[in-house]
Amino acid sequence: MRDRGLTDTLLRMLGPAGLIRLAEQYGGTRLYIPASPERGKLVKDLGQEAAEKLSRRYGLDYISVPLMRELRAAHYRAAGMSNADIARKLGLSESAVNRLFQRMDNVPAKGSGDPRQLKLFS
Repeated sequence: MRDRGLTDTLLRMLGPAGLIRLAEQYGGTRLYIPASPERGKLVKDLGQEAAEKLSRRYGLDYISVPLMRELRAAHYRAAGMSNADIARKLGLSESAVNRLFQRMDNVPAKGSGDPRQLKLFS
């Protein structure tokens, strides 16, 4: 069972793109958050702003970084990736990716970009 409160907090704090970066780098692991982000790899891996936000909220503590497979899968699909590519990125089989999309309410169309983004040319 994942910690829904932590996931929600991280999503509000880092936004979808920041949470995806965090999950890509550290998903499924316990991550030590230093009091000062300059002391670790967080700035290099996540960027200065995200590292500072994590340090302010969780400095000198560990967090269990969620895998965020659904969020990542939707992001990759919107970017135009095939299910085979998504499977490799998530460490799943293509069948598991298909099941993941079947469980999701709002599956982005392949290559649709960020569904929150307005279209420049219609």
